[in-house]
Amino acid sequence: MNIIVLGCNGQLGRCIQDISKKFGQVYGFTFKFLNSKNGDITDSKKLAQLFADFSADVVINASAYTAVDKAESVAKVAYAVNAEGPKNIAQICSDSDIVFIHVSTDYVFDGNSTQPYQPNAVTNPQSVYGASKLAGEQAIQTLMNKFVIIRTAWVFSEYGNNFVKTMLRLANERNELGIVADQKGCPTYAGDLAVAILDIVVEVQKGKSNWGIYHYCGDKETTWYEFANQIFKIGLAQKSLLKQPVVNAITTKAFPTPAVRPKYSVMDNSKIIVDWGVAECGWDKSLSKVIFNISVSNDS
Repeated sequence: MNIIVLGCNGQLGRCIQDISKKFGQVYGFTFKFLNSKNGDITDSKKLAQLFADFSADVVINASAYTAVDKAESVAKVAYAVNAEGPKNIAQICSDSDIVFIHVSTDYVFDGNSTQPYQPNAVTNPQSVYGASKLAGEQAIQTLMNKFVIIRTAWVFSEYGNNFVKTMLRLANERNELGIVADQKGCPTYAGDLAVAILDIVVEVQKGKSNWGIYHYCGDKETTWYEFANQIFKIGLAQKSLLKQPVVNAITTKAFPTPAVRPKYSVMDNSKIIVDWGVAECGWDKSLSKVIFNISVSNDS
């Protein structure tokens, strides 16, 4: 299987690179990793040539415009990457009979639910980011059949900018922090998502074809406030942190942002586990590994 990974500089793209050698050796996968410079998803002609030259069997789109607040003022840019980009990929994949695995977001929901969102739940994005990602999903569904759309949430890893790295940094800089406590979601380790995606490719190679929309996120719901406290607890236990700041629970209203965040974005993972046989993301266990890796990286 020849696999193209778009967005290789992001958290998920980096994690896929980390495990690509193992999957290549075991399953005979050949990977081509592209970033926004050498794999611009807004340039359909160049993209089509790249896919053809590599004889791609599967395309994984890990690229996205993820500056949620900034997207409110640069909607055109967000839609170019999150909607037109996936549309371009879907058209090329459809024309060339390539399987398309696309990563989307919990922001397609309004957050008014009180029960975990199922993949077929009604969407109602409240931000430009969410609306642009939903438009990308809809384009894929319109243009092709052989696709897997995976919505995820609260992604963290050793790479890039994310909540875990921010909390570790702020813990060393400040004595007191205010963390939002009235938004609920499921943290997701990008490394676990990367394994799940490549496990799906393995199943595709075997002939499985459970195309459609799926959810993949952490196995337990939490709040940003609770998540932060768990980060600090693990950091102190591992001696990655020398001190823990005082953590105050605050409301969303007390921390206004340009983009509206879903108040409740817990998603149900059962469909992807049943249909594709992937392992759940135990985010607390993965969190310990990530904090250790970040600490080692900072020390080196």
